[in-house]
Amino acid sequence: MSILAKITEIEAEMARTQRNKATMGHLGMLKARLAKLRRELITPKGGGGPTEAGFDVAKTGDARIGFVGFPSVGKSTLLSNLAGVYSEVAAYEFTTLTTVPGVIRYKGAKIQLLDLPGIIEGAKDGKGRGKQVIAVARTCSLILMVLDVMKPLQHKKLLEYELEGFGIRLNKQPPNIAFKRKEKGGLNLTCLVPQSELDVETVKTILGEYKIHNADVTLRYDATAEDLIDVIEGNRIYIPVIYVLNKIDQISVQELDIIYKIPHCVPISAHHKWNFDDLLDKIWEYLNLIRVYTKPKGQLPDYSAPIVLNADHRTVEDLCMKIHKTLQKDFKNALVWGSSAKHNPQRVGKDHIVEDEDVVQVIKKI
Repeated sequence: MSILAKITEIEAEMARTQRNKATMGHLGMLKARLAKLRRELITPKGGGGPTEAGFDVAKTGDARIGFVGFPSVGKSTLLSNLAGVYSEVAAYEFTTLTTVPGVIRYKGAKIQLLDLPGIIEGAKDGKGRGKQVIAVARTCSLILMVLDVMKPLQHKKLLEYELEGFGIRLNKQPPNIAFKRKEKGGLNLTCLVPQSELDVETVKTILGEYKIHNADVTLRYDATAEDLIDVIEGNRIYIPVIYVLNKIDQISVQELDIIYKIPHCVPISAHHKWNFDDLLDKIWEYLNLIRVYTKPKGQLPDYSAPIVLNADHRTVEDLCMKIHKTLQKDFKNALVWGSSAKHNPQRVGKDHIVEDEDVVQVIKKI
């Protein structure tokens, strides 16, 4: 029996299995089997052969955004109008016929845009260029899911299902579960809060599918079987997503008011270039970037070319590494002006955390 046939069989069994306390262990086992089969599709045993030539796209800039959507929803129009209106399209190496790249500059950041049409063509089941598309999608800092405003829900569910099959988790944080294999001692399950789905037997059944019989598991919140499986698999990618509802010129103002209340959503008209400012603001927020301006000694800060950092990695040391790797070795201290400084300027070390639009002067060892 093929892997796809096995997946279909397991999904059918899960659909007809009644969900209650007595069946939780069995459902957990089926979910674990399904996860293993999906992993096998994406990375078959034996390495899966060479990567198809011409699909790789060189990663450039401070962040990478993947455009996902069905044909005729306006991805190409959005890509060309964003890149055309807000900056020139950058030229860099790419040879693929299916991934359409572009670059915009926004708030001093260079942001790479990639249209990934192949992502919906059964890629999660290993068809066509599935693995190549997955490899690119998993490197994105943000996904823009472009939807037709006239039929957003069915498209949204289908696309989310495809991306979930890639091991991509949308607008989620990694599960707050501690998992550690050990040589002996059996299963030690610690629940810091009451659990509605996972108990000792269910956890034991799921681990048994992975031939894990000795482990320490700590559940710090009310977790699901899928959360535990994600932790065991260890290859999940957590990416923010913005749902871009296109073609709002075809709906009423009342409908637009309702759409605005949907979480993670920005309504636009790619053709008329409506609401691009809101979209760019939301992109900046979800990319979680900050700008730091450098100040050479005896000169004014260079406000034209900020150093862009991820807000989760924004120490002075991260800044030095972004400027040049050798700067970290020669670092003595730094002067900081801005909201992170207790007084202007403040002399700081490598561990100082900078804020958006701080000014930094790095002082090197003599």
